[in-house]
Amino acid sequence: MKRTISLWLGLLAFALIPALAQTPAAPTALKGPTGKIHGHVTGPEGATRSSGSVSLSTDGGHTNKFTFPVNANGDYAGEANVGTYTVVYRAADTPPDKFVDSIDGVKIVAGQDLLQDDDMSRKEFIDKLPADQQKALVELRKHNAEALQANEIIKHLNADLKQALQDFTDANNAHDAAVQALGATAAKADVEAKENEIRTAKYTEVETLMLKDTGAKPDASVLWAQLGQAQLGLKKYDTAEATYKKVLDLEATSKKPNPQAQGAANSGLGEIYARTGKVPEANAAYDAAAKINPPAAGTYLKNEAVIFYQEHNPDAQAAAADKAILADPTSAIAYYLKGNGLVANTTADPVTNKLIPPAGCIEAYQKYLDLAPTGIYASEVKAIIASFSAKVDTTYKAPKSGKK
Repeated sequence: MKRTISLWLGLLAFALIPALAQTPAAPTALKGPTGKIHGHVTGPEGATRSSGSVSLSTDGGHTNKFTFPVNANGDYAGEANVGTYTVVYRAADTPPDKFVDSIDGVKIVAGQDLLQDDDMSRKEFIDKLPADQQKALVELRKHNAEALQANEIIKHLNADLKQALQDFTDANNAHDAAVQALGATAAKADVEAKENEIRTAKYTEVETLMLKDTGAKPDASVLWAQLGQAQLGLKKYDTAEATYKKVLDLEATSKKPNPQAQGAANSGLGEIYARTGKVPEANAAYDAAAKINPPAAGTYLKNEAVIFYQEHNPDAQAAAADKAILADPTSAIAYYLKGNGLVANTTADPVTNKLIPPAGCIEAYQKYLDLAPTGIYASEVKAIIASFSAKVDTTYKAPKSGKK
């Protein structure tokens, strides 16, 4: 599960008092020697202005000689006749007979490109603001400084979450990495040892990152969920259980609950309980995961069946597979897991010694073949069905290659 944390910051808009009234005039045509001017416009709170215009005036801003638009990056540029001007900035919504800021004594020199920024955070500009706006500006700057610090933290958290996702992917691919590292002829025990070494290293890295990050932002449930997943991978079941419960506690008080985080936490708890023999608790946790995050219900319940398969609990496996089938009737592996769980309860006729399959077993296996006729378990399933002397239905023709 991958989640990123975003923080969107808004800056307050100030209704700055206008300086002098002016009369709009048509732009002056270029005549004689010219020079260029360019610059950047910054508001009093330190944020870039991404709209409006910069004009050049020869009468203190009453009329405009040349006007240049401010682009989305806060920059402007243009060409003007040689001379000394007042640089005037207007916001997009400034009335045409007023302006927001002005800078006197700006000289355009023939053949030169003058850099002239308009930085309204300068003391000269701030001192002209009314007292209430100056006070509000102090508060805004404080807020922005805190937000910038928070954004810097979040940038690092997102980088760590990206690394965690890669580590979990690497842990899932540990077997292939082990074979590649040791060679195809390596002994099975050596491959398994290498595989475990890779997984442990990846989970440990995630645990280290998330322990640091939950300390930096303890209210982010997604960080705790990743920490729980790493601890679960390291088989630190008691610690992982407490971590997943922390996720649910945070989500319970969140103004915007995250179904994915809640689903992951409940699913993680389900795996912990399944691996520690607490079947009723495992069932309840997986059911809670499916309920809170319906789009992933089939995955949660299929995983429940897989965990019980790994823990050699065929009855719980078959029951979980039934739930997975209800959530996703097209999941071939769910039918296999159901049949595999049921087949453990095979009996024999005391007179004929003929094997008697449990109710629903053959049907589940047959459905697997229907959905995945060339799946990786197809040969095994056909052999099991044949052992019960039941007919294998080979009429299914749809190309389902690759499904399992």
